[in-house]
Amino acid sequence: MSTDPNPPSPTRKPSSDLIRIRRSLARRFSLLADKADDAMIERRIREGVELRGATPWILMFAILIASIGLNVNSTAVIIGAMLISPLMGPIMGVGLGAAVYDFALIRTSLLNLAIASAISLAVSTLYFTITPLSEAQSELLARTSPTLWDVLIALFGGLAGIVGITREEKSNVIPGVAIATALMPPLCTAGYGLATGQWHYFGGAFYLYSINCVFIALATVVGIRLVRVPVHSYVDAVVERRLRSYLLVLALATSLPSAWLAYQLVQHELFRSRATAFVRDEFAFEKAHVADTRVDPKARNIEVSLIGLPLDKPTLQRIEGRLAVAGLPDTKMLVHQNSENDRIDVTALKSSLLSDLYRDSQQALQKKDADLAALREQIAARDALMNQADAIATELRTLVPDVATVTLSQGYRIDAESGKTPVLQMIVQTNSPVPEPDRTRALEWFKARTKMAAVDILFDTVRK
Repeated sequence: MSTDPNPPSPTRKPSSDLIRIRRSLARRFSLLADKADDAMIERRIREGVELRGATPWILMFAILIASIGLNVNSTAVIIGAMLISPLMGPIMGVGLGAAVYDFALIRTSLLNLAIASAISLAVSTLYFTITPLSEAQSELLARTSPTLWDVLIALFGGLAGIVGITREEKSNVIPGVAIATALMPPLCTAGYGLATGQWHYFGGAFYLYSINCVFIALATVVGIRLVRVPVHSYVDAVVERRLRSYLLVLALATSLPSAWLAYQLVQHELFRSRATAFVRDEFAFEKAHVADTRVDPKARNIEVSLIGLPLDKPTLQRIEGRLAVAGLPDTKMLVHQNSENDRIDVTALKSSLLSDLYRDSQQALQKKDADLAALREQIAARDALMNQADAIATELRTLVPDVATVTLSQGYRIDAESGKTPVLQMIVQTNSPVPEPDRTRALEWFKARTKMAAVDILFDTVRK
């Protein structure tokens, strides 16, 4: 009986372990496990779309808070404004409408978003028009140059937001998304640009705001599709394909300029780091030192200020010739240095600095020595007085024979008029009450004996 030398191999089935791993991962990362009801998801998003009643007031107050935070450069105040901002509602409404083909919801959300944006621009422009603080702070300048990273932040923030809002138990993700995507500060920065007539600030900030709006809405579309919220009406293939094309064109039109800005930012940072390393390596001289370095990546300029012996022209030309080798082609270098007749002696300069430091340290030590001597005098006076405690007690018994115990202490008398006054106090315990004349005579003696004006004697009778 003949057998086939190459029998067909049986179809391999996935192992049971692999199936279990797949099922475990599917259960762990499933967005449908704790998903809220579809009607509840839509109701949550739709409730935040309308801009009426208290919502526009909250928006104006949030804009004012954010504007003040940008004006005084307070990060905490800006974060507080973002937490109470109602701008996320209309943006997520646009995404929901596009995901379920509810074009009426898209129109309503866009209208409310336009109204909210106009209110925000008007309020922030009014604030920056009347505020006496007109200088652009770092928090404000950070919103004028959006890059591709802002696109990614808006996209991932929007995805986190839609995942959080579609859960059965409402989470606190939305406030975090509002902080991460930062919708309020760019609008306020745009208002600053309008108020001060700086249109490049307005353009950059409003572009950042547009990036956040577009990609939060697109992330909402993706999230709604992932959790399988049903569409509202039948849409033919042509309309669906057209809508997808519109969304794709909108995403590209919004993100491509930011990608170019991100590329420029990376190139500027590379230029800056290379220029800094070049100056550090090439200007390492024994008798000439770099006092200051300024790098302008946009103009491709390097400006170096030197102190010490001036470098001759051949040396400077040799350094400039190495720019291209260091990855800095087409770069202009400007070197500031003193002339030959105005030479700075670095050694003398160091000696002068050391002399100044020594003089300052000596003055500080003299002041500490004076303070220490004053403290020692105070301690000596107190100890001298306390060393006379036995003699004071003996002399007091000649005035008041019925004295049992004497206690001396130093402290402060505090009252509403004179405040805090140092006082020497003596507590006298007697076997029987002391008459008032004897008390007065003892107090006068105590003042004369201690030569102090602020003294007290407290008489107390020993209880038997």
